[in-house]
Amino acid sequence: MDDHFFGGPPAAERLEHYTDADRAEILGPGEDPFGVAHTGLTWLPKDVHFGVRARGGRLVAHTGLLRAPLSVGGVASEVVGVGGVAVAPDVRGRGLARLAMEAALAHARTLGPRHGLLFCRPPLVPLYERLGWHGLAGEVRVEQPGGPVVMPLRTMWTPLRDGSRWPPGAVRLLSLPM
Repeated sequence: MDDHFFGGPPAAERLEHYTDADRAEILGPGEDPFGVAHTGLTWLPKDVHFGVRARGGRLVAHTGLLRAPLSVGGVASEVVGVGGVAVAPDVRGRGLARLAMEAALAHARTLGPRHGLLFCRPPLVPLYERLGWHGLAGEVRVEQPGGPVVMPLRTMWTPLRDGSRWPPGAVRLLSLPM
């Protein structure tokens, strides 16, 4: 890790706010910074944000959280949705996604739900698997303004409590995706 770039070992922090300008600071300007506009999905903003800053305060990584209702096998529950995971292109490969994700998941473990859930493009599955996430088999339905749809992206989960396993059954997120 380049300590000079970070002014010491990088660390994640909880962010007071996270704006479109913050996202652009990490990923640059653009209409589709996460490469998912082709899905036509409407997404929920996250409630809690964690980030990593370089020397001088530049935000270079982010992970957001949001509690969300879902049903698995007809049983209502909640998950902590994880989204908005981003690392600036010029600092990728330095473990910053892991830092931001670990800080976010440490907080998620205090929120109550047994599982974290995220949606990602297929090329990102290996990254999330290295971070301890597991792919969900089968269709996942999510809410959209026009009614429920099948999530076209990969769905992944992680335990937030020791011994937690994903329950069997059809999965339906009872909100817009996060």
